[in-house]
Amino acid sequence: MARRSVLLVLIASALAFAATAVTGQAGTRVGFYSLTCPRAEAIVRSTVASHFRSDPAVAPGLLRMHFHDCFVQGCDGSVLLDGPASERTAPANRNLRGFEVIDDAKTQLEAACPGVVSCADILALATRDAVVLTNGPSWAVPTGRRDGRRSQATDAANLPGFTDSVDQQKQKFADLGLSAQDLVTLVGGHTIGTTACQFFSYRLYNFTTGTASGADPSIDPSFVSSLQALCPRNGDGSRRVDLDTGSSGGFDTSFFANLRAGKGILESDQMLWTDPGTRAVVQRYLFLRVAGALNFNIEFGRSMVKMGNIGVKTGSDGEIRKKCSAVN
Repeated sequence: MARRSVLLVLIASALAFAATAVTGQAGTRVGFYSLTCPRAEAIVRSTVASHFRSDPAVAPGLLRMHFHDCFVQGCDGSVLLDGPASERTAPANRNLRGFEVIDDAKTQLEAACPGVVSCADILALATRDAVVLTNGPSWAVPTGRRDGRRSQATDAANLPGFTDSVDQQKQKFADLGLSAQDLVTLVGGHTIGTTACQFFSYRLYNFTTGTASGADPSIDPSFVSSLQALCPRNGDGSRRVDLDTGSSGGFDTSFFANLRAGKGILESDQMLWTDPGTRAVVQRYLFLRVAGALNFNIEFGRSMVKMGNIGVKTGSDGEIRKKCSAVN
């Protein structure tokens, strides 16, 4: 009976995802460029693959960039704009990477279909293609976004942060129409990629009293020494550490298993296990509550489609930029 219940849940999730993926929201739809630029998605896919072969780190880079774009002024490509006070200069965005992938794809698309494909859509498509290259899921990406003209560093001040409590994280997601399940699912994207010591080493030293190491008690004590070796006190804060210990290069559920084991790297990530509401979602991805089990690949695609339609500009709103880094 338990096995049959899991199967029914997965079938229901797959059907729901299919319904979600066929049409977007606010004027976006799958296959938007089928007549105006039929090779658009193929061009983006081959460009991402080319860059990924030489630097696999572009995959988590693009995923993070898309997230940061959508959470500020909506998914309008504003994070791509360059300038002395643009979004990409904000503290939370200074380590973003993958801009060259988007620029490369845009150059090729302008040669094939001038003035047709938006930078915002290129970023959304490239993110999907990058996830697939890490053995992650594919999903149908609704397109038809137009590019925004506003890009201000101050607008990025309210991006979710690595010290945010679960309540703060939930509120920031809810403000954009995303649920607590979307929160856990999208943070699960940390199954690929790295972070710098400077963003979590404070958890390893003098975080609290009453423990032998002074480390954050939510970290598995046996894991603390490993992290301290990677990020010694007063060491190089820019050193990169895997967000998903033991499985950083592949898209899977091991990130959630690490949260259960007290091996979440960022404090905001580990909090998803300490909060009862978000912990229940993590457990469902780990099949710890079989009747309510969730398929991470299916749900990730659904949440990405949902996130990808936050505040999109369509129709006569916005523009189609000729260069993704500059307003026309």
